[in-house]
Amino acid sequence: MRNPKLILPLLALGVGLLAQPAYAHGFGDRYDLPVPLGYFLVGAGVAVALSFAIIGLYMRSGPSHSGYWRYNLFKHGWLRAILTCPVTLLPVKLLAVFLLGLVIATGFIGAQTSSLNFAPIFVWIIWWVGMGFVAALVGNVWALINPWKILFEWAEWLYTRLRPGGSLSLNAEYPRDLGIWPALVLFLAFAWAENAYSEASIPNRVAIMVVVYSAITLGGMVVFGKHRWLRHGEAFSVVFSFLARFAPTEVRVREPDVCRVCGGSCLDLDGECVNCYECFERAESRELNIRPFTIGLARNESVTNDVLVMVVLLLSTVTFDGFSATPAWVDVQSFSLDIFAGTINNVVFNGLTIADTLGLLLFPVAFLLVYLAFSHLMYRSVGNSAGVGDLARAFVYSLIPIALAYNIAHFLTLLIIQGQIIIPIASNPFGFEWDLFGTAEYKIDIGVINAKVVWFLSVGLIVLGHIMAVYLAHYIAMRLFRDRITALKSQYPMITLMVAYTVVSLWIIAQPIVG
Repeated sequence: MRNPKLILPLLALGVGLLAQPAYAHGFGDRYDLPVPLGYFLVGAGVAVALSFAIIGLYMRSGPSHSGYWRYNLFKHGWLRAILTCPVTLLPVKLLAVFLLGLVIATGFIGAQTSSLNFAPIFVWIIWWVGMGFVAALVGNVWALINPWKILFEWAEWLYTRLRPGGSLSLNAEYPRDLGIWPALVLFLAFAWAENAYSEASIPNRVAIMVVVYSAITLGGMVVFGKHRWLRHGEAFSVVFSFLARFAPTEVRVREPDVCRVCGGSCLDLDGECVNCYECFERAESRELNIRPFTIGLARNESVTNDVLVMVVLLLSTVTFDGFSATPAWVDVQSFSLDIFAGTINNVVFNGLTIADTLGLLLFPVAFLLVYLAFSHLMYRSVGNSAGVGDLARAFVYSLIPIALAYNIAHFLTLLIIQGQIIIPIASNPFGFEWDLFGTAEYKIDIGVINAKVVWFLSVGLIVLGHIMAVYLAHYIAMRLFRDRITALKSQYPMITLMVAYTVVSLWIIAQPIVG
């Protein structure tokens, strides 16, 4: 590394965090580290920095034009027949729609105690956390089990039987300038409900939110068409598609004629159609591939400003979610409550809500400004003809492993510990003292994983995520600049940013959970 001065001041920040206990995020229990926390933070930062030096030393050429290794599972006719057979898929789709209906039904007519009702437990723990893990570690399963997509397809099938030649969708032209901004706004609203809305866990509020979102999603598909709205307006299709770029599976189409009429301009800059479900639905020549983890994030795609902002929003909201449970943020909330105590005292909208709302809005703005500032430093370091915005867009997908690693580290105990509550709730979804499957008396086992394991696993995940991000950023730089020296110089600001965020992430998960 030619300029270690960029790294050393940031590593020194960790030394300032003197010996203190660490708390595995998700546990209130203290775990005393064998060495001071500051040493852990510095060590993690050094590990990320060293990974840059090693990657820079051994990656001497740009990406190959022949693409990356992949294995097509559809080569096996019997496997293709099973995975694409409507009869095989029908039970899965029925279950997805049933669960959506159960969330709405239990939310409206079930017991209104959150811990006794299926709706909030399934939405906030099992579905939101679990589906994110599945999308990243397996693939974009959401494209198959999205209940709103399934309902629209069923309604469309029925409509064409009643009116042959007709179309349930108006197929209005989707404004190109809108991009994925509708999905971004809806995801921000979802993040606000998760992090700032004090009644988000009340079952009937959950049901209302699901009904409203269902109306928006189905309405969007009716107006613009199924695939256009799923690609641009359905927040979770967009979010899970980003996470699925990390996954070891993909769908691929090899029919240029199909891609030419696709409404999503699906071909990347290398002329490949990957994970376009509109083309996959229509094409005959299609593949379901196994591929290396993370490689989907390095594809040569054209990235727009809305995509840039969405990725930054993903990273910042999960960071705020973690930070908002620390004593430092509780102090901010207390200050806000004191300020508005005499003026705004509503149960739902009060000083606490104001603090959380401002935090949720300011975190993405701060993250975006910091990222653009480091993109400017990257621009200054290479003097390339590409502008600051071009560089920011080119490297933004390299941030997704960071968001993903922090997301898993942050929510792991929520899924493993609190997620066990779905076992008794499955037998008693409405809270009516039923015992459908004989599991209503199941008690959560908090000993299934301990604080020490969670802490070291979280550290490992975050460091690994940042190392993957370093690799991706260097891979993209080699493709963008072609010259190895220029690519290395361009990454000095990026590695500085990643080391800093490694330290911040680990500091957050080391804090005790408050509330």
